[in-house]
Amino acid sequence: MKVLIGTTNPSKVKRFAELLSGHDVEFYTLKDLEIESEPEEKGATPEENAIIKARFYGQFFDRVICNDSGLYFDGLPLEDDRQPGLNIRTPGGCSRLDDEEMIAYYSKLIGTLGGKVLAYYLDGIAVYNHGKIYSYMENSEATKASAFYMIDHPSEYRHPGWPLDSISLNRNTLTYFVEKGNNKYDTEEENVMVGEYRERLVKFLEEALL
Repeated sequence: MKVLIGTTNPSKVKRFAELLSGHDVEFYTLKDLEIESEPEEKGATPEENAIIKARFYGQFFDRVICNDSGLYFDGLPLEDDRQPGLNIRTPGGCSRLDDEEMIAYYSKLIGTLGGKVLAYYLDGIAVYNHGKIYSYMENSEATKASAFYMIDHPSEYRHPGWPLDSISLNRNTLTYFVEKGNNKYDTEEENVMVGEYRERLVKFLEEALL
């Protein structure tokens, strides 16, 4: 089965390849197909934006997976201008930030918030399969259970495509996500939660693609 991942982010491609590692899937990226056009993302949630992208890239391929994420700082109102939300790479309407620019921007922002904030992601997934759209997103309360710290002092290490891992800490061990051997989740409750989420996501992808 051939599937287009609607992204140029290598970390996102790796993520879906791992999720579907037990299946005979050949993945393609936008770069592989030389697709440079992109949709205007006007959704109010990560799930809505993922659907917009999946429908758009469905004009190029029969099966497409798209992902969109929102980053939120716990304790800040959702309408607060400092809340990254869906505009993680374009905060405040600025031009799209590259990885290092993101690290610099968010380090400075978190510095103004006391140097450390509790943060969480909302993740939306959409699949286009021969004209049909399927989508999935966890609710915010379940996502908050896997919250982590973000700080204003970056690690020297990098995860290409996931720059904010360099300023994100495991909230129990206070180690950077990018440190070798670090687990983002290390308590039994967190590992069970993440394992259950992974199972739900894999089941969704299997049912949407097959």
